[in-house]
Amino acid sequence: MDSCIPGTLFLVATPIGNLGDITARAAQTLKDADFIAAEDTRVTWVLLRHLGIKKQLVSYYEHNRRESGEKILNRIISGENCALVTDAGTPAISDPGEDLVRICAEASIPIITIPGPCAAVSALSLSGLASGRFTFEGFLSTSRKSRFEHLTELKSEKRTMIFYEAPHKLLKTLNDMLDALGDRRIAISRELTKIYEETLRFTLSEAIAHFSSRPPRGEFVLVVEGTPTPDIPGQEIGLEQAVEIAKSYIESGVSVKDAAKTAAEETGTAKNAIYRAVLKETSGNSG
Repeated sequence: MDSCIPGTLFLVATPIGNLGDITARAAQTLKDADFIAAEDTRVTWVLLRHLGIKKQLVSYYEHNRRESGEKILNRIISGENCALVTDAGTPAISDPGEDLVRICAEASIPIITIPGPCAAVSALSLSGLASGRFTFEGFLSTSRKSRFEHLTELKSEKRTMIFYEAPHKLLKTLNDMLDALGDRRIAISRELTKIYEETLRFTLSEAIAHFSSRPPRGEFVLVVEGTPTPDIPGQEIGLEQAVEIAKSYIESGVSVKDAAKTAAEETGTAKNAIYRAVLKETSGNSG
């Protein structure tokens, strides 16, 4: 059992659906804390009742985070321990809790994480897409213009991308993704760890067709394939081929630097490696 340290902010991950996913350490931390800061006290009350814990709940969410955050900070400074929770998953990730963490860090308050469920990582592991490198993009804007601009900036992103989305916005987001990113693979998880958990693997166009005939229900995590790298069936594009592509651009009047950059974008080969190889060949031919 971990003992609480006076004047500490604990970041406690809570279940994303199935209450059985709470860890023993998280339950003990909630029990030992002097008070709990919760995004929605009604949601957290259900968890505490399940655990048999009676504890003071303090409301801390998007629209009261400044006022409530200062009060929470002052209580921690005075020696109380606070457990911060979100409605589901890990607090301070795409969540107003990040502000509380920031002001506590600025005040040199000890901050301890109690790790546990995270919808983004859970959906990524289920996706079947590349998981070695990924980027978490959170919720997209409700404004179509802002949402499309955000997606357009990601058009060349090679890493797998993870988004959260609400059911009433899902189709609009999928259509914007198709327009901004082109048709590519996507894994869509909904109601993770709950009775109706489901992960569907489509292309974006297939996903749009599916949800156009079946109204979306539940909370969604979208895992989108990064920009595919150029592929030649049966072989990889190596430095030698990349150099030949760069040389073809140079012959058409493009500078060595720009030719190397373009060849790198087309082949996935390092720009500096192409640049050096082209210069070496050029200097060798001049001799």
